[in-house]
Amino acid sequence: MGMVSLGLAVAGPAGAGSAGVPTAVAAVCTGGVNPDYNGDGIRDIAIADPDATVAGKARAGRIDVVYGGGKGTKRLDQDLAEVPGVAEAGDQFGFSLATFDVNEDGCDDLAVGIPHEAIGTAADSGGVAVLYGSPDGLGQGAASVGYDQGLEAVPGVAETGDWFGYSVAAGTSGGTPFLLIGAPGEDIGSPSLVDAGVAVHVRGSAITDFSQDSAGVPGVVEKDDRFGAQVVATATHFAVSAPGEAIGTDTFAGGVSLFNHTFTDGVPTALLGLDQDGALSDGTNVFGEAESSDSFGKSMAMVPFRTSGTGTGTPTESLLVVGVPGEDHPADADGGMVHVFKVTAAGAVSERQRIHQDVADIEGSTEPGDLFGERLAAVNTAPTATSTASTVLLAVGAPGEDLGDDRDAGAVQTFPLVGAPGDGDLFIEQGTAGTGGDVGPQEYFGTALGATSASLYLGVPYGPAADRAVYALPWGNVAPGGTAGTVQSWRPGEGGIPADDVTAFGAVIR
Repeated sequence: MGMVSLGLAVAGPAGAGSAGVPTAVAAVCTGGVNPDYNGDGIRDIAIADPDATVAGKARAGRIDVVYGGGKGTKRLDQDLAEVPGVAEAGDQFGFSLATFDVNEDGCDDLAVGIPHEAIGTAADSGGVAVLYGSPDGLGQGAASVGYDQGLEAVPGVAETGDWFGYSVAAGTSGGTPFLLIGAPGEDIGSPSLVDAGVAVHVRGSAITDFSQDSAGVPGVVEKDDRFGAQVVATATHFAVSAPGEAIGTDTFAGGVSLFNHTFTDGVPTALLGLDQDGALSDGTNVFGEAESSDSFGKSMAMVPFRTSGTGTGTPTESLLVVGVPGEDHPADADGGMVHVFKVTAAGAVSERQRIHQDVADIEGSTEPGDLFGERLAAVNTAPTATSTASTVLLAVGAPGEDLGDDRDAGAVQTFPLVGAPGDGDLFIEQGTAGTGGDVGPQEYFGTALGATSASLYLGVPYGPAADRAVYALPWGNVAPGGTAGTVQSWRPGEGGIPADDVTAFGAVIR
């Protein structure tokens, strides 16, 4: 483990490049919304189908990009010259996605996780591609970049089953773009602790890897921790989950490590380790009890937060939301739960909310196998203002929710992150809140969520082909006292999106 420096690479023509960050080029993009891959000031969307067949290669994966304002669509896969690597069966290109403006030209760039990419003879070692935006769209300007372990300045060695790129998160901190990459399958030590996991922090010209074997990082490195399974971030803080973390004798109970973007002893500065048997900054304990297979941290979301009276400008507090889909309730195994934590600028952590379907005034009731908290998406629609119930919002996926006789039909529930969660929750199933299709068994609605400052994205990657779609619900439609807007939708075979080989269209959305 450790930090290495990476020289800045000069932006070049479109095509696959090696690991590096292009220098900032002359601003030719308008920017102002996110994501905006062609810089025209109109929001775009990237819709991944990581299980798609590409040129006969099953589960190679691909992404459909729809440019806003009727500017057309673009299908991206690893058989294109502008995308690093080669499409191979099982790669799952698009398994994870993140957007940021790494070269600060006003056009957003797209980081794509490919966790099952083979590097040499190392199957499932994984990789990440960064496709740069331009006025002509993704991959048409600066040379795309490929990251994998052991390539030039990226620490580590590509090994079978590392799953590098299983998770990605990105943004800007202190005026410098950053990228976080999780590799939960990384083996550590000798003899190897299988699937202990590692994460990588890329910021400016420095690339650093760190794990629970690194100085100061909470927890103890163990087999099956899967550190790096999820990464989330704001400009001030970031979190890395280890849903396989054993707490005492409870295996796969799960844990989360909190950091800021400064460095101590060559690794990101750790603030606190969270688990359901652990203490918070004020000495109180996290609600609940660590149990086997809770999977605390299997999903996470993080947004900037501003408490009243804490000034103006960029907020320095964060809300961290942690999903515990395996949480058991009395007689309701795997009913699920969500924790909401506040992190101050100084790194003090307190628990603000715990949300599940047995909390007062929340619609529905906890049932076995709901998996409430399997997926999360959160937003702060007005980050420079004091946070309120109408501006800081959460969507929770419960893909195991049974609806009538339809087992595992799935549902999504939205909540305010200020005040009591039951004061403004909305229960969404297929065919409601502006979504199409019909409720059906094994559709797992709630497995695909995304968020922009304007909309909540709901993907329907499973079920009948006619139901496969992505919906954008304006946050005003779900916010307490919000103003309803028009729901947008994207479907294979419509609006320029090809209809061929649809497998899991909308499984990941940015």
